[in-house]
Amino acid sequence: MTRSELVVEVAERTGLSPKDADRILRSITDLIKEQVAAGEKITISGFGTFERRRRKATVARNPKTHEPMQIAEQYVAAFRAGSGLKEAVKVSSTP
Repeated sequence: MTRSELVVEVAERTGLSPKDADRILRSITDLIKEQVAAGEKITISGFGTFERRRRKATVARNPKTHEPMQIAEQYVAAFRAGSGLKEAVKVSSTP
């Protein structure tokens, strides 16, 4: 599902116009980005948690030259699924 498809689906489910649904979706994603970038954790009960994690500096190898490369420490965005989302995925999946 793309962002535009999500906007249409939210508009249909809520009775809002697609323009209003897009404004709400944009506000939510912007707020999550701002808070996670600032080091805050966003927890949506039953859905999951968005957070910023620190990835340690490491040494890797250049695949072409096999020379060691230093990769600096950095922050990365992380999402951990909540129990409600995990259960919904588990029930709906087929072997």
